[in-house]
Amino acid sequence: MNAESDERRPRATAAGGRTEAPAHGERTTAEPPALGSRAPHFVKRSRALHISWQAGVFVVGLAVVVAGVIMLPLPGPGWLVIFAGMAIWATEFVWAQLVLRWTRRKVTEAARRALDPAVRRRNIALTVTGLLIVAVLVGVYLSQYGMTMPWNAHR
Repeated sequence: MNAESDERRPRATAAGGRTEAPAHGERTTAEPPALGSRAPHFVKRSRALHISWQAGVFVVGLAVVVAGVIMLPLPGPGWLVIFAGMAIWATEFVWAQLVLRWTRRKVTEAARRALDPAVRRRNIALTVTGLLIVAVLVGVYLSQYGMTMPWNAHR
């Protein structure tokens, strides 16, 4: 990816003329943020500096993602840390920006579905059913063995 790929194109007006590109950090509500490097301008001017910048961002993002993967089986916010590493990568790499956009879209859809009253009623019914099954199994175990731990049940 070259440094010029991040430059924003001027927006067209209703009369067909051109206007200034949005100010740095300014977004319009109709369009998603531009893809590409968010490195400072002085970094983008030098190809060697830009490649070094991207390598540094990649290494830092990789360290954060690896820490998140390690946290998955261990106590800690594994998925949150993995997404933070992806966000670090997304400051420089288009593929990471696209993955984050896709993830954000899927999470928004899942949240919308979870707030649907019919889905909420179904989820509550499934949870209550599962808890009842667990309570019955615990009751059967206690009636059979008392308060004996499972690893001492054969004695």
